[in-house]
Amino acid sequence: MAKICVVGSVNMDVVTYVDHIPQPGQTVFGERLVETAGGKGANQAVAVAKQEKEVVFIGSVGSDRHGDMLVEGLQNFQVDVSSMQRLEGIDSGKTSIVVENSGENLIIYLEGANGELDTNHVRAALQKQTDCEVLLVQLESPYNVVLEAMKTAREQGITVILDPAPSRNVTDELLRYADLVLPNEQEAKDITNIEIVDDVSAQAAAAIFRKKGIDQGVLKLGAHGAYVFNEENITFVKPMQVEAVDSVGAGDCFAGAFASAYIDGQSVEEAASYANVVSALKVTKPGAQDGIPTLAEVKAFSKKRDVSLYMFS
Repeated sequence: MAKICVVGSVNMDVVTYVDHIPQPGQTVFGERLVETAGGKGANQAVAVAKQEKEVVFIGSVGSDRHGDMLVEGLQNFQVDVSSMQRLEGIDSGKTSIVVENSGENLIIYLEGANGELDTNHVRAALQKQTDCEVLLVQLESPYNVVLEAMKTAREQGITVILDPAPSRNVTDELLRYADLVLPNEQEAKDITNIEIVDDVSAQAAAAIFRKKGIDQGVLKLGAHGAYVFNEENITFVKPMQVEAVDSVGAGDCFAGAFASAYIDGQSVEEAASYANVVSALKVTKPGAQDGIPTLAEVKAFSKKRDVSLYMFS
């Protein structure tokens, strides 16, 4: 079976649930606090595994108790962690998240061991994966690590899917090694300087990505749907109407689900439609990883909503 390789971050999310996110200088009472595994890279790897695809995760954890918990958690989801880097004397990455009742969230990221992921380790780990067909990367890892991963994948003929989040480290150099991009509306605006509000603005943003050498991608608009673009056209993917409980990890879920459909040989449009359903179902459940739906749950949800997906053909 072909594999999806994910290079990225893994951290412990410390999540506080509140009625509303406080304004600067304001104190609010929290409803509950939980510790749960997260990190964009790890979330995406779990999303792939829950779609029953073989996935290898390449990342870095520290020698603290959270490091052991994070590795064990990924293993429980059937993620291959044989290429995980374990570092002594360094804490694992952590994220402080505030989630309000509407599902919106506020995130503060402490990179910890994620910032120490080694380029040589990543290159060697990828070179061992001779049956890897897709590399999925984000930008919570150091820039040089992400770039090295993308270059190595390109050398090996692996399709590179870039989720440019957070977008502060996106450069034209980085984009040159991506085959597909999956920015959300803020990331697309940061990269193209265009706010996507309709077909015209989406086409304009897609044109800039094409000029930067990327002919395919998905412009994600969250609850407002998504635009898929290719060499010439854009296609709108309608949003799924659901009652949001927790939007943390929804974008990561989309990326993992997209890669899972894409490696099945689906078009970018079909993969985006599938990922749209999976991520919509995710926001109805709490937890960045626990809330990601399984393949069986996606099938049941799709049948209930009378949504036609490639898996039923």
